[in-house]
Amino acid sequence: MLRLPRTLLLSALLLVLPLSAAAQTATAAGYQLPPKPLQAIVDAPRPPQLSLSPRRDWMAVVQTPSLPGIEVVAQTELKLAGLRLHPRVRAQSRFSFGSDLSLLRIEGGKPHKIEGLPSPLSLATLEWSPDQRWLAFNRVDAGSGANELWLVDVDARRAHRIAAGLNTVAGRGYAWMPDSRRLLVQLRAEGEGEAPAGDAVPAGPAVQETEASATVRQIRTFQDLLRNESDARQFEYYLRSQLAMVDLTGAAARLGAPALYTGARPSPDGKHLLVTKIERPFSYQVPASMFPQRIEVLGADGKFEHEVARLPLIDGLPTGNDAVPTGVRNVDWRSDAPATLVWAEAQDGGDPNRAAEIRDAVLTQAAPFDAPPQTLMRLQSRFARARWGRGDLALIDEFWWKTRQTKRWRVAPDEGGREPELLYSGLSEDRYNDPGDPLMQRDAAGRERLQVSADGGSLFLAGEGASPEGDRPFLDRYELAGKAKTRLFHSQAPHYEAPYALLDDAGQRLLTLRESPTEPANLFLRELSRADAAPAPLTRFPHPTPQLKDIKKEQIRYKRKDGVELTANLYLPPGYDPKRDGPLPMLMYAYPGEFKSAAAASQVTGSPYRFNLVSFWGPLPYLAMGYAVLDDPSMPIVGEGEREPNDTYIEQLTASAEAAVDEVVRRGVADRERIAVSGHSYGAFMTANLLAHTRLFKAGIARSGAYNRTLTPFGFQAEERNYWQAQSTYQAMSPFNYADKIKDPLLLIHGEQDNNSGTFPIQSERLFAAMKGLGGKARLVMLPNESHGYRARESILHMLAETNRWLELYVKNAKAQGGKAGDPGKSAASK
Repeated sequence: MLRLPRTLLLSALLLVLPLSAAAQTATAAGYQLPPKPLQAIVDAPRPPQLSLSPRRDWMAVVQTPSLPGIEVVAQTELKLAGLRLHPRVRAQSRFSFGSDLSLLRIEGGKPHKIEGLPSPLSLATLEWSPDQRWLAFNRVDAGSGANELWLVDVDARRAHRIAAGLNTVAGRGYAWMPDSRRLLVQLRAEGEGEAPAGDAVPAGPAVQETEASATVRQIRTFQDLLRNESDARQFEYYLRSQLAMVDLTGAAARLGAPALYTGARPSPDGKHLLVTKIERPFSYQVPASMFPQRIEVLGADGKFEHEVARLPLIDGLPTGNDAVPTGVRNVDWRSDAPATLVWAEAQDGGDPNRAAEIRDAVLTQAAPFDAPPQTLMRLQSRFARARWGRGDLALIDEFWWKTRQTKRWRVAPDEGGREPELLYSGLSEDRYNDPGDPLMQRDAAGRERLQVSADGGSLFLAGEGASPEGDRPFLDRYELAGKAKTRLFHSQAPHYEAPYALLDDAGQRLLTLRESPTEPANLFLRELSRADAAPAPLTRFPHPTPQLKDIKKEQIRYKRKDGVELTANLYLPPGYDPKRDGPLPMLMYAYPGEFKSAAAASQVTGSPYRFNLVSFWGPLPYLAMGYAVLDDPSMPIVGEGEREPNDTYIEQLTASAEAAVDEVVRRGVADRERIAVSGHSYGAFMTANLLAHTRLFKAGIARSGAYNRTLTPFGFQAEERNYWQAQSTYQAMSPFNYADKIKDPLLLIHGEQDNNSGTFPIQSERLFAAMKGLGGKARLVMLPNESHGYRARESILHMLAETNRWLELYVKNAKAQGGKAGDPGKSAASK
């Protein structure tokens, strides 16, 4: 390798770096604070989480705490086989836990405190017992090393601990038995010793080898994978758990030997356990979910009864979003039968490119599992889900991504000679004609089943109610015999009100979540038999940011040049007067979506009556700093028929952005010379592309994106083709390839430990390096200990501070530059 003398090397660097290189070097370390109005948004109270009891007369209310500090997020975390876990507590990584738990009586809305709760509560998950006498919750406290199971006696309003040493690395770690007297729990294995130490001195290289094959397999760019045998041993150590049956007093009976369990679920009759466990050989290319699996049925005493399947390593799938692995998948218990397994199996080898009349089969097998499986239904596309009601009533949904075709069938699982009945066929992206989803309820065994009317002849369907006027949630009674629908409830202006639960099988009492632009979502009780009765409020959660209560929101419609109609939410700051204040600086925040038809892409999304929730995560905080905000403007990428959407991604993306800019300028609320664009993940990818291919924006803020599609060669987002099948598309869509065209300032923010497939931190680092070398204006902010979504309060405050500074410098205080390169309203193609 040729080595240049130091003086020549420095000279070469000076020729590459722009004159403003001093401003692009690393800045002082330390977290920054944004202005006080932005800090107040970060520290605003967050709405509680709600859990309805099986009999639908109580609600568990979990208070959501403020953001954790960086000292919490920086705790030791292991990244193994696609999992992130806290080794001390033997739990999957999470940093936000419930800080308080209470009960709310639906009748009258009276709250009840619970005595005996631990401090800190650190509630991770909770689950009602089938008879609703008990409420179980998992407590995970990294400070004390606790991973515990607690019970709340609902009648006594008192909590007590029943188990310690849980293992919740994979799944919840506990499940109620149908008798409500016992719980199936995953515990740490006894006598496991100390965790395997990492190899300080390597024993040798990590070696992988592939066999020659004519079959193309897609392997997504997964993160946090095993790297060597040392990682594999640690993975086994932390995942291994011991099944146990724990009663209400805390007495535990261990079941069988420890194993690498990833799931354990009792049958509805409580006599059997469906368990899934991982086996070697492991892989360095795919996560644990694709490792070899053994699926078995055990007795309630833990003794082996039946092997459902032994599945091999999934080392990739055929090309296409409709590809699935071969063999048993989605295995579960049929919720309306004592002990019947149900699963799907591909009939086309899992390959959507292979011609086949039947793609999937749905099979069942009942205890004692000595008879061959029975075929319940054969599907022309992929099995999506099953919902069980009774022996003559179950719903099977199927879906095909390539065409967006979806179907819903009624089947009679106990009547083998009865043909399936088609209830609905349509397109998943056609929101206007979505019939809604059936309501579910828990039965006496705690299993979810279809909620059927008191006379047994109808289901209840709830949906978003998308329409040209915006979303208007609804509740329908659906008559099974005649397929007639009766509308029981429909959200009305000026509120957005969505069905939450139907409290009786007669369809008379409905629990809803109601909100308006100035009122946060609260629970209301409606008596549907009395059309004139006002809904009764059950909760009164306050406005989290009252200082921004008077922001103005309008759902606007406009059209791009190819005729596709677009929707966006336009927000204006409190007190804004268009005559007095004139056009404002604006932040536009978006996320593109793929469609198979222009008609579907043109449908209205969202509602003008939803609560104006000013979250620190989105663009709305900058209303407090005097900006107008265009939130979620439609950025549809349409590929009708055999056309692939992404083959014209840049043209459609820039056309959508041009239409949005033209509309807000036409309305007089935004200054064309002071508009920024921003987005997260695929929205960040969009942001970089818009700066590379247009001069519509004065600046961009791109968070945790991917910018070089050759680094995601086996597909990304909804793209089905691999890089070698669509090289020109991958290259054209990569803003990294056009870094020399990015002439407006770009702020890049990324979590140093991003765990999202494809958005490796190197994506931002390499785009920044390219812009620096090419003389572009960019700033790179790498947030320590953060993944794809940022979690620490310090990180969020710093993100807001950096974004606010960028907007102040390059948007709010920017001077109009009519003579800058390129017409600001034209795409880069004209330059």
